[in-house]
Amino acid sequence: MKNVTVTMEDSVAEWARMEAARRNTSVSRLIGEMLAEKMRHDDAYERAMNEWLSRERSWKSDGSAYPSREATHERGVR
Repeated sequence: MKNVTVTMEDSVAEWARMEAARRNTSVSRLIGEMLAEKMRHDDAYERAMNEWLSRERSWKSDGSAYPSREATHERGVR
């Protein structure tokens, strides 16, 4: 565990104290848990984005990269 000093607005500090009391924990632990959750969320997002970006893309089942202009603007004849 590492000790750090955090600077925040008075209103934020008051909210943190009240939220920590509501959760029956310390402000230090509350902030640590919030940052750990943010880190997990960001890591999960990064993994999902990298997975999505690494996928091979195709627009049609025949594997062509993009639909033709004609197919994109195809309209039924009346």
